[in-house]
Amino acid sequence: MEKTFTKEELAKFDGQNGTKSYVAIDGVVYDVSDVDAWKDGQHHGNTAGKDLTEVIDNQSPHKRSVLAKLTAVGKYVG
Repeated sequence: MEKTFTKEELAKFDGQNGTKSYVAIDGVVYDVSDVDAWKDGQHHGNTAGKDLTEVIDNQSPHKRSVLAKLTAVGKYVG
């Protein structure tokens, strides 16, 4: 069964204090823990544990091309 994440549950995965770093894009939660650019849950002023759909669409130079390289870990229900 696929794991679902509420906003509060996703917020726990902020990459701080040894936790995993997860981000949500279009209702899918991705694990960015092993991505060097997301060290300690931070990446260009963004923080893991959040829905970053608008950020990736409006601010990211690579847009959604990076999503194929990430592991989906669940569904974001907000």
